[in-house]
Amino acid sequence: MAISKDKKNELVADLTELLENAKTTVYAKYQGLTVAELQGLRKAAREAGVKIKVVKNRLVRVAMGQIGVYKDTDTTGLTGQLLYAISNEDEVAPAKVLAEFAKTHDALNLLGGFSNLGNSLSEEEVKALAAMPSKNELIAQVVAQLLSPATDSISALAGGLSGIVSGLEAHLN
Repeated sequence: MAISKDKKNELVADLTELLENAKTTVYAKYQGLTVAELQGLRKAAREAGVKIKVVKNRLVRVAMGQIGVYKDTDTTGLTGQLLYAISNEDEVAPAKVLAEFAKTHDALNLLGGFSNLGNSLSEEEVKALAAMPSKNELIAQVVAQLLSPATDSISALAGGLSGIVSGLEAHLN
């Protein structure tokens, strides 16, 4: 069934807003996935703060043409049945969500993506992005590194104090 012109304009407006605010957009072929599998993907994406969109590639091109940074972006890879994973919070999340899902679902194939600077990302770049730690994981690693000297000092003092206390107890008895 054909989509009315008003509905297309509404879809393009929604896509334009999503892409304008996106940190990263990743696209993948999904042909062969069942509706239940797609719903599972959408659920996992929602939990990671990622939106999954299944729209015609032509509408994505129109939306990208309305955004300054995407006007000159290469969109030749947008062919076939594609789904788009978009995040306006985390640069790594869309690639991570799709790559994780693709591990258990062979029908999902990562193809590429777009950065918020308008650069096209190849399949290899998207897979490399998926292998990176997420923003929250990086923050946790930095905090752990910052707390490491304090934790080590406290452990050393606690170990030293218990040794002193044990020695005093042995001396007094």
